[in-house]
Amino acid sequence: MARPRCKLSDKFIKSANRKPGRYSDGGGLYIKVTPTLTRSWVFMWAREDRRREMGFGAYPDISLAIARDMADEFRRQVAIGLDPIQERRKEAEPTFGECADKYISTIESEFRNQKHLDQWKMTLKVYCEKIRKKKVSKVSTDDVLHVLTPIWETKRETASRLRGRIERVLDYAKVKGWRTGENPALWRGHLKGALPSEKKALTRSHHDAMPYADLPDFLPRVRAAEAMAARALEFLILTASRSGEVLGAKWDEIDLDNAVWTVPAERMKAGKEHRVPLTTHALTILQALSDTRINDYVFPGQKKDRPLSNMSMEMLLRRLKIDVTVHGFRSSFRDWAGDRTTFPRELAEAALAHKIGDAVEQAYRRSDALAKRKKLMIAWANFLSAVPNGKVIPFKADARTKKEQKK
Repeated sequence: MARPRCKLSDKFIKSANRKPGRYSDGGGLYIKVTPTLTRSWVFMWAREDRRREMGFGAYPDISLAIARDMADEFRRQVAIGLDPIQERRKEAEPTFGECADKYISTIESEFRNQKHLDQWKMTLKVYCEKIRKKKVSKVSTDDVLHVLTPIWETKRETASRLRGRIERVLDYAKVKGWRTGENPALWRGHLKGALPSEKKALTRSHHDAMPYADLPDFLPRVRAAEAMAARALEFLILTASRSGEVLGAKWDEIDLDNAVWTVPAERMKAGKEHRVPLTTHALTILQALSDTRINDYVFPGQKKDRPLSNMSMEMLLRRLKIDVTVHGFRSSFRDWAGDRTTFPRELAEAALAHKIGDAVEQAYRRSDALAKRKKLMIAWANFLSAVPNGKVIPFKADARTKKEQKK
């Protein structure tokens, strides 16, 4: 294809008194001069009686000679029916892994805590390993199924969340111009027909929990483990707390004298401050850790000034060959409270920091029933310390426990 007669020169482009506007070099290539006298290249063409325009760099970063070579390629693309804008986007198209990382960085402010951000990064890296190096425009339904199918039966909730995350990454790729067409991770009208029902899946395997009757036999194994994750897990079970609340706990939240742990609103799922009564068993753990504290975190990790990692307790369960989730211990507590005690349902829900009743009831419920909840948590701790023959695993401060029960 012959190059059109060139009209521009470097001297013309560099002229200091050049007025703002577009100046043609011929064949759709223009130099654009702004009111501030910055200069950039523009390529223009027509498609179906519609004028198209594409900027492709600044002058002199892209010289006149290079701009003419690039314009030659753009004209060739137009001549064979291609869209230069789409072709340039393809050249800059990331892999699925790169796209996922870019998307996470754009929505990072949406995450309420580091745990959720880490979960996004981990699932899109570990489970999507086989498609991370694939161009994002080439990710197909078969690819998504290849990722989800191995864990859909065994880790339904994780698989469901992963599907949603893949869908959002691919939607982002479409907005950026790296993909076209239907999203292959879409559930309704698409994957719903290829995988078991999402609703049924979540019902069957929502937070696999250990039967509460097994906990008295299980806890001695945790106490015998010489790991910070074991201390965190035992504390989590004793307080029926979420893993993020425990791992993020700092010493300034702990009142050892009054035996209360106050979790600030910004670290709670409901966005409301939550006070946790600490039993003798929980205080025993905290007092031992307090004597050897190395940073602000109650359960410090190996990295300087950082808490334990989000996977630390899960990995401990795997080493102990226990096939349950950390979050499931909250379900164990709730089942025990409902089956084995006469404490009111509302008290057990309050211990779990769940919202109770409708908005009106919540408005009138001024107290967090801390004193009543302490009796519930003492009963829970005593149940956990029991063994099948009816004896109790001794604690150094056992006399204090008896004193608390009388209150």
